Amino acid sequence: MPLTPPAPHLRDPAARGRLGGALLAVVLLWPLLQASGFDLAALLAPENLRVLGGFLRQFLPPETGADFLALLARATLETLAIATAGLALAFVLAVPLAYWASNAARERPRLNPAARGVLTVLRGIPELVWALVFVRVFGLGPTAGVLALGLAYGGMLGKVYAEILESVPAAPAQALARSGARRPIALLYGLLPQAARELTSYTVYRWECAVRASVVMGFVGAGGLGQLMDQAMKMLNGGEACTILVTFMLLVLAADALSGGLRRALDAPPAARAAPLGWRSGALTATVLAALAASLWLLDMDLPALFTAEAARSMAEFAGGFFPPELGSTWLRQVARGVWETLAISIVGTLLAALLALLLALPRRRAGWNLLLNLLRSVPELVWATLTALAVGLGPFAGALALALHTTGVLGRLYAEALQNTPATAARALRQAGSGGAMAFLYGTLPGAAPQLVAYTLYRWEMNIRMAAILGFVGAGGLGQLLYVELSLFHHAQAGTVILAMLVLSVAVDWASAALRRWMDRA
Repeated sequence: MPLTPPAPHLRDPAARGRLGGALLAVVLLWPLLQASGFDLAALLAPENLRVLGGFLRQFLPPETGADFLALLARATLETLAIATAGLALAFVLAVPLAYWASNAARERPRLNPAARGVLTVLRGIPELVWALVFVRVFGLGPTAGVLALGLAYGGMLGKVYAEILESVPAAPAQALARSGARRPIALLYGLLPQAARELTSYTVYRWECAVRASVVMGFVGAGGLGQLMDQAMKMLNGGEACTILVTFMLLVLAADALSGGLRRALDAPPAARAAPLGWRSGALTATVLAALAASLWLLDMDLPALFTAEAARSMAEFAGGFFPPELGSTWLRQVARGVWETLAISIVGTLLAALLALLLALPRRRAGWNLLLNLLRSVPELVWATLTALAVGLGPFAGALALALHTTGVLGRLYAEALQNTPATAARALRQAGSGGAMAFLYGTLPGAAPQLVAYTLYRWEMNIRMAAILGFVGAGGLGQLLYVELSLFHHAQAGTVILAMLVLSVAVDWASAALRRWMDRA
């Protein structure tokens, strides 16, 4: 009678490493949780829930009066116009800066520290901070929003444009250069045709982001729906705030749909496109120019006044007040605490979002969950921060919760797509071997999707550090609260130190995130 072999001792060979990693994560996260004021008891405290419930009850019924709806329609169009005009200004700035900063079509690659430094400064300072500064110079209204978007997004577009041009095959441009063509001609005819679709797709995506940003900038008086929302909430007019919030959501979802449709059309293979390339390009150019002209007409900006000697003198005087920044030891310690608090808000908010997003990405029937994710990401972080401050009180925990709620909506959709695109072979094999659904997911699906999930999370952290730096404008702690107080008191030298700290923190997080992604690619 043959002997039955003993059952193998089943255990996870990587269990010790995972346990060590978990313990290390707890050790590193504990001081960050402390700095963010993490306190679930405050979130569930009966008195805080009563305050939040009372505030939310004021939102019903929504305001539907004809006069208010007319004002709302005007503000909605103004938001779209700010986004369009701001992106146009960003494009004008980005093209020469990308040309200057990029090594594309250069015979001898070299660093361009001046151009790269300008791009770093432009994108490193959050657009809301730019808007707050321009509101102080040009007053309330859309002009500040357009200029703020133009500068911040000019830095973002310029950086990505340069990277895209450097990533396409250089052989055509090199052939033109060897034939005697100068660099602009080699770039225009050798690289641009290859990169045009990706450049256009990214620009369209940035317009979608600009719509969201133009809403947020209204909270500091830069026009549009945000300014209307800020006024309604300060007046405790819940009905108007509810109607504006619904409009926010519909506008963001419409911008998402339009942007996504345009990107899909650009990514479609040539055989699948109904219209000839030349006709399509001409129609797109005409549409963009018409939208820009309509935006400038609606905003009624006095563009010549922005380029007068008086405007330049006013800007120089205002900017001069920030220099030299305050560097006293007492103030630097206060700014350092703000930096640590901002970092804690961004990390805790992003990690909470990653956990929630992973849970919401799992359900098979996705229609209802997709609606929830769209709701979470359609509400701007500053609006979430206003609500979370009522739930847990003013401070950094409100900021971390606000970031977590909005980022859950963003990451949930990305996580769901990454999990759906992961090959099912490993999970299917584990199921056939007798594993349950949870184990098949943890050891079959999740490892295959993990690099993409981590990459999405790190990219989002880079964006969240900028938002964490400005959530303090509504009392959610960090550098933003420090900056808002100092600007309100006209302490420009102190405000200059805070803005410099925001810039350094943003650059440091970008570098750390990129280093982590490179390390993961090698691992």
